[in-house]
Amino acid sequence: MAVAKKKSGLISHGMAAQNRKARFDYSIKETIEAGLVLKGPEVKSLRLGRATLTEAWAGERDGELYLFNCYIPEYQGGVLSRFEPRAPRKLLVKATQLVKLLSAVARDGQTLVPLDIHFNERGIAKVELALGEGRNKSDKRHAIAARDWQRDKARIMRDRGRDG
Repeated sequence: MAVAKKKSGLISHGMAAQNRKARFDYSIKETIEAGLVLKGPEVKSLRLGRATLTEAWAGERDGELYLFNCYIPEYQGGVLSRFEPRAPRKLLVKATQLVKLLSAVARDGQTLVPLDIHFNERGIAKVELALGEGRNKSDKRHAIAARDWQRDKARIMRDRGRDG
């Protein structure tokens, strides 16, 4: 039985880019999945897993939702692949979700933070957005202490299970 070969390094479904710092800098209240409008070379570059979301944010422009400052480098495989790496990219959400997100940002002072870009089972690029409130230094220290305690607690319980 022959095993199907996969193109090396390409992401057909799964995580393409992740903003790991967002969960530390923001207290996440709610997450939502949004579609992402891309051109062909941008998708190819994303499939190579070369995008960066660390400085990206989402916001309103002309009554629509956009992803700003997301870095998707130019695709090197083709000649006609010229695009702006940090261009604003339109996000696709339902009208009711758009109203809800924009009102939360305006009313509560929350921020729309992209957590990751991934490809779903059908191979379509999606962005996981989160409504979050910024944390100050003491909140970040508290989060670190809680995470360390959970890790220590799990280690104690694991070691106790071995001894008994």
